Amino acid sequence: MHAVYTEHGRALLAYATRLTGDRAAAEDIVQETLIRAWRHPDVLTNGKGSARGWLLTVVRNLVTDRYRAKAARPQEVAENPDSPPTVRDHADSVVASVTVMAALDELSEDHRGVLDQIYFKGRSLGEAATALGIPAGTVKSRSYYALRALRQALAGPVSENAAGREVPA
Repeated sequence: MHAVYTEHGRALLAYATRLTGDRAAAEDIVQETLIRAWRHPDVLTNGKGSARGWLLTVVRNLVTDRYRAKAARPQEVAENPDSPPTVRDHADSVVASVTVMAALDELSEDHRGVLDQIYFKGRSLGEAATALGIPAGTVKSRSYYALRALRQALAGPVSENAAGREVPA
């Protein structure tokens, strides 16, 4: 193989580089060509045609195979630096969403309505009070107690410490 590389290596590399336009890819193709020549030594010594012609044909076929393989795959797209990062695994956000929705279902209708107006619809206290038809002070107290109940539902069981304050169990 050393003699084959010494005699034909430069020509194979030049041809592969011209076909691919990439020196590193051309080196890989020459290496694969020499591996195929090593696996089929009879082709180089059978006296039918030139060894260089066979080697150059192998190079061309390998380049064609690589081109076809790239064309068969979807083209890789570079990430846009302005776009938000891609979330690979969204399981955590799905679990969090399901947990929050279950906790919201445990709230009373009045508390859920206030949270819907303030947090999901983005309304101020006054706007929420107008939309719900209740005083602003009631919206404020309901939102306080609704968030407290939601926090407890999401935190799990709660117990009191020696000072009488609630702490997670």
